[in-house]
Amino acid sequence: QVELVESGGGLVQAGDSLRLSCAASGRTLSRYDMAWIRQAPGKEREFLAGISWNYGSTSYADSMKGRFTISKDNAKNMILLQMDSLKPEDTAVYYCAGRRAYSSVVVDTVSSYTFWGQGTQVTVSS
Repeated sequence: QVELVESGGGLVQAGDSLRLSCAASGRTLSRYDMAWIRQAPGKEREFLAGISWNYGSTSYADSMKGRFTISKDNAKNMILLQMDSLKPEDTAVYYCAGRRAYSSVVVDTVSSYTFWGQGTQVTVSS
């Protein structure tokens, strides 16, 4: 059983940067893909970025490339999301999620992620 706790959300202005953290406990992440997924009000959950814990390979939603960067801290068992040039449309609840990995290719299908954190709110004002 892996427990995930997100932090780092808050209220920022358009153009600002924010870094989200996801602390994992309970089990090593060596067999998992980890991802950041968000849900805006009235919208479906959206895959943003994922990383293979074992291989370090990454996957990004096309719309996030260049603005969002996912990384991991092996020593701290944490997954990070650096978000730059934030826009009001980035306002959402941001979730950290994981799934069993079977290759170095990070899957971007939201429904395949089987364990989730509680989420952290990010609000971007114009």
